[in-house]
Amino acid sequence: MKKTFLFLLFCIPFIGLAHGVPEATIKAMANASTLDYIYFGATHMITGYDHILFLIGIVFFLSNYMDIFKFITAFTIAHCITLIFATFYGITANAYLVDAVIAFSVIYKGFENLDGFKKYFSTRAPNLVLMVFIFGLIHGFGLSTKLQDVAVATGVNLSLVQILSFNLGVEFGQIAVLIIVFLLIKLINETVFDKIAKFSNLALVVAGACLIVFQLHGYFTDHSHHHTKYIETEEVENKPHKHDDGHEHVHPKTH
Repeated sequence: MKKTFLFLLFCIPFIGLAHGVPEATIKAMANASTLDYIYFGATHMITGYDHILFLIGIVFFLSNYMDIFKFITAFTIAHCITLIFATFYGITANAYLVDAVIAFSVIYKGFENLDGFKKYFSTRAPNLVLMVFIFGLIHGFGLSTKLQDVAVATGVNLSLVQILSFNLGVEFGQIAVLIIVFLLIKLINETVFDKIAKFSNLALVVAGACLIVFQLHGYFTDHSHHHTKYIETEEVENKPHKHDDGHEHVHPKTH
């Protein structure tokens, strides 16, 4: 009981760090250009610590550039599929639950890196490329859910160009994160690499568990069940928006 309490206490800082979309960005997206959507996608990925943690888990033990290319390509193709198609066809789900699964992917990768399947289950881990692809689909769905929540809050009907631009920005952000992460890993001294690797992957498991606590806390306490609960929707929704036809349209608040 005491250990459980201490774990929950440790998770409190994560509960206050929701990876939502800043209110300023949400308002800016109401009349954003194509380049703006690229920028929004890039910044969302760069600030998305759940995505970053999973990427760290993927590349941590990879030194062969072909292996890095293989795993990152699988992850990229997967999250592009769900980000583009789910957003375009309006397929969505509860944002907290989707992000809880993303948090689980962080736990899974840290556990797999620690050889947990062999140590605790006496079995080989599932095919890693396949698992990275599956989790990539979930990460893309999480990005899509956030983008759709913002679109609803601002009254914007997302076009395919806007969706593709946001996705392109996500890829730029991912490349930037990977370069930084890979360079930092390369700086680790070989003599202490094993110790740092064990600590880092344990940290991934703990961080993922804390993120799950946060997401479930949000799910059970936020009755709207959306990450956009903090948006000043009345101010944003009643703002005129320019559509592709060049005319301004007002999106009244609905109940």
